[in-house]
Amino acid sequence: MGATPGAAVHAGRATGGGGTKMLAKDLATLTAAIARDDLDTALTAILVAGCREVDAVDAFALVWDPDRPVPSLAVAIDGAGRRLDPLAFDELARSTASPNHPTVVAAREGRPSWHRPDPTSGLVGVDLPLTIRRDGVEQIVGAVAWRRRRPDLPDDARDLLVALADLAAVSVDRARLASLVTERAEWFERLAHVDPLTGLANARTFGRVLELELARAGRQNSQVALVLFDVEDLGHVKATAGREAGDDALRSIASVLAESVRFVDTIARLADEEFAVVAPGSAGATVARRISEGVAALPPVAGIALRARAGVAHFPADGTTAEELLAAARDRLAAASGGPASPEVEGGGQRVREKTSSRGAAGDGGTS
Repeated sequence: MGATPGAAVHAGRATGGGGTKMLAKDLATLTAAIARDDLDTALTAILVAGCREVDAVDAFALVWDPDRPVPSLAVAIDGAGRRLDPLAFDELARSTASPNHPTVVAAREGRPSWHRPDPTSGLVGVDLPLTIRRDGVEQIVGAVAWRRRRPDLPDDARDLLVALADLAAVSVDRARLASLVTERAEWFERLAHVDPLTGLANARTFGRVLELELARAGRQNSQVALVLFDVEDLGHVKATAGREAGDDALRSIASVLAESVRFVDTIARLADEEFAVVAPGSAGATVARRISEGVAALPPVAGIALRARAGVAHFPADGTTAEELLAAARDRLAAASGGPASPEVEGGGQRVREKTSSRGAAGDGGTS
């Protein structure tokens, strides 16, 4: 990683006989800004410190996004430390978007430029790459630039600007690490609630949602339907065409489920071939029929047609707890897998059969 802030600034002040203008209060302000989590605030404080040190007219910082060919303009200020107005900022952003812009070149090549003439403004630019070192390898994360009226720059001022560039590099790297930690935390949080293969809710989330819906229905004296699905021949698909084909089939089935339910319904994958829908109200049979027809309409995989069997249970008719509803739905799912079924419904050329049960509402039985 780049030089630590304290060591870098100390080195800059010692080299050149203490001729820098930075005072203790300036250093305290700079340290406080860098300690904050906001990258823009840190970069602004660093640029302001540089402007005061070398009497710069303006300054800006570029930060490299790994997904872009050139670094992006992050912060731009005038000599008094004020942010550029939106029009001036956009103009500078367009200029620095060119891979041939001198500051972009400094970032790309990792070489500082101390006396770059600016023919448009007549000013002299200082361009310093932002470099960190990790595991012995240098990485360029951006660049900073100050523009001045005078070309001469004492050694002690140069050293301080280098130290400020080191601080900027550390700030950028710190912000990147914080962003990575946040992204990983969000990813792990998502894994805790979502089935990674299908993107549906997992068993843990399903249990929580079911309990919440049952509690709500109990308070409101309303119904909740629980639909369990078992996909037939999915194991045969995996054995015949391979696991990848089986995973593709599961994603297709998940897509059918997502398209067949309402916004208020929750879909989950409970096991390898088992899915569930928590549907507030009494629409369990309708949801089951839609999903069964949608799965039956999917193209065969390796010549094998897929079918979804369903078992439906209702709160409070079939149970008042999650365990009772799951038991009732599993009983009907098991009944749907064998024995006569009625009535018969045609779906996408594949016969889909619904088995009604006297325990639920009319039509809310098992679907095969």
